[in-house]
Amino acid sequence: MPERKSVLLRLDPAVHDALARWAGDELRSTNAQIEFLLRRALIEAGRMPGEAARQRRQGRPRKDDS
Repeated sequence: MPERKSVLLRLDPAVHDALARWAGDELRSTNAQIEFLLRRALIEAGRMPGEAARQRRQGRPRKDDS
């Protein structure tokens, strides 16, 4: 898996709270929810780079996954 980039993101507290609740409903972390939404927006806009790694699956990794 390639190294992941860290980004400082400043959000309105109400927006952050809404994202955190949504992430909880989807059983994701807030960070994973933001990445999910950004990826979906990139795909819809036709701007998702072909070389982008696939997003990690939800939940625990399977024992046979390395």
